[in-house]
Amino acid sequence: MSRLQLALNVDDLEEAVTFYSRLFASEPAKRRPGYANFAIAEPPLKLVLFENPGQGGSINHLGVEVDDVDEVTAWSTRVGTDLPTTDQGETTCCFAKQEKFHVVDTPDRLEWEVYAVLQDSATFAGEGSAEDGVCCAS
Repeated sequence: MSRLQLALNVDDLEEAVTFYSRLFASEPAKRRPGYANFAIAEPPLKLVLFENPGQGGSINHLGVEVDDVDEVTAWSTRVGTDLPTTDQGETTCCFAKQEKFHVVDTPDRLEWEVYAVLQDSATFAGEGSAEDGVCCAS
């Protein structure tokens, strides 16, 4: 099952978790300091919260979570090479080992990631991640 990912910056993680737990009748699938994610069945949504005081209420990034590496490859092939893309391959991001690539919406510069989670990780970002441990940006 594929699902859209909406990654939000929030001022206060605890307050945001309380709100989104109630709104979607779902508890976080993963909680770490400054980070939480929800795997919501209905509507199919991966909601990711990043505690970034002063940035609350803004989009961090958008994405599509897919089931496996083959689907990541299929999406990448469909997007093609004429759009600005970054293939991160296998990387650690958001406390998970993932296979992913990024593509930028050329009219508005919104960044999207397409990824498959391979396994859980104890660390937010791993070696080979973007500068300053920011793994969700190309």
